[in-house]
Amino acid sequence: MNKPLRRIAIFCGLLVLALLLRDNWLQYFEADSLNARTENRRIPIERYAHERGDIIVDGAPVTGSTESKDSDFKYKRTWKDGPMWAPVTGYASQAFGATQLENLNDAILTGNDDRLFFDRTLSMFTGEKKQGGNVVTTLNADAQKAAFKGLGSKKGAVAALDPKTGAILAMASTPSYDPSTFAGNSTSTDSKNYTKLKNDKNEPLLNRALRQTYPPGSAFKVVTASAALENGLYDSVDTPTRSPLPWRLPLSSKDLPNEGNLPCKNATLVEALRVSCNTVFGKIGADLGNDKMRAEAEKFGFNSQQFTPTRSNASVFSKDMDKAQTALSSIGQFNTSATPLQMAMVASAVANDGTLMKPYMVDRLTAPNLDTVAKTDPEKQSEPLTKEHAQMVQKMMETVVNKGTGFNAKIPGVTVGGKTGTAQNGVNNSGNPYAWFISYAKTAQGSPVAVAVVVEDSDASRQDISGGGLAAPIAKDVMAAVINSKK
Repeated sequence: MNKPLRRIAIFCGLLVLALLLRDNWLQYFEADSLNARTENRRIPIERYAHERGDIIVDGAPVTGSTESKDSDFKYKRTWKDGPMWAPVTGYASQAFGATQLENLNDAILTGNDDRLFFDRTLSMFTGEKKQGGNVVTTLNADAQKAAFKGLGSKKGAVAALDPKTGAILAMASTPSYDPSTFAGNSTSTDSKNYTKLKNDKNEPLLNRALRQTYPPGSAFKVVTASAALENGLYDSVDTPTRSPLPWRLPLSSKDLPNEGNLPCKNATLVEALRVSCNTVFGKIGADLGNDKMRAEAEKFGFNSQQFTPTRSNASVFSKDMDKAQTALSSIGQFNTSATPLQMAMVASAVANDGTLMKPYMVDRLTAPNLDTVAKTDPEKQSEPLTKEHAQMVQKMMETVVNKGTGFNAKIPGVTVGGKTGTAQNGVNNSGNPYAWFISYAKTAQGSPVAVAVVVEDSDASRQDISGGGLAAPIAKDVMAAVINSKK
């Protein structure tokens, strides 16, 4: 071979080598970034080329798929009773992405999860179209319906748990939204609907059960009572406490007021919770101090985010508070704040004889052929109370329902424990108060459900807003729904 031809051959060889190097670089190092580019429509076209897997409640799907019109994305998401289930599922939109279970389990639902590799490979040989897997939830459909119906036009939230396992049985938030209204990608309807929801001052896209914290008011006194027993401040719930009336806040010139002329002087813990004595529980907080109160609150889950797997905001019991601030925080005011899920966890731990189970709402993930690819096992989170002390607090909470402010939660033939709360809202309590009720129900088989309800706003006049009046009836219906569904 002469010299010019040899040079041309070497040059061509170098070109081929450069092409191979570039091709491999693109495939193995830049593939993800190229796939992620908005200009690359092949990825989303393939993503929406087949029906999405379903989210299942009580054996039935609450989601579906329908063919898009006037779009190269073939299928879009649909929901059955969208506003009721949106706080559980979140949304999945061709234009605005996905949230909550739709987002966290997107790989399973689209069929792209590595755990579905065998199913995808098999479909290539059988000629079957690609399918997504399913997300099987722990939700109880009847309980969810009761929660959503109970909230109605009121702004608020409900969270219900199975105390024995931590399984979430209901999670409602109002006002809500229908994810189907912006599941596509049209600018005329989907974008318009989403923008309207996003700009709504009532925040319908906010999941109040997980992402909104409120002052829990007197419902927090269950935590304070637990701290008193766990730290040995009082050995019994039936002996008088060392609680003068009036009681002056430490480092202050003001007395801590009770609501009305209550029999709170040296009241027993049972009586103090029944009539909701601020002085008794405020003094417990001051006597124990910030560190011990905070430690007990954290055993119940405060100051930590919860993952269900959807993230819940951390509830707050602050550190470095003085005695007066600790006293106010111990009656659920000052800087204390909690999500409805957190307060359901408080009731759940008490009902479960002092053991708090980690909350979760996905029972299992399944392949398109319904084979299980992942399952959630119940997991203990902490032990805020000994069994002996938990049963003492149960006695206190059951007295609130049988003889106190929680009478609207009574269920015939069922033991119910609860605690009302009416928390101050706004500067100098200028806004309508928040109405709380936390509770559990017990049957001969144990406690199947614990519930927290908060009503943030309603049409009721200010003097008619109370945890016992607004929130307790909702909790009652949710608990009854769970009990009846197990018969």
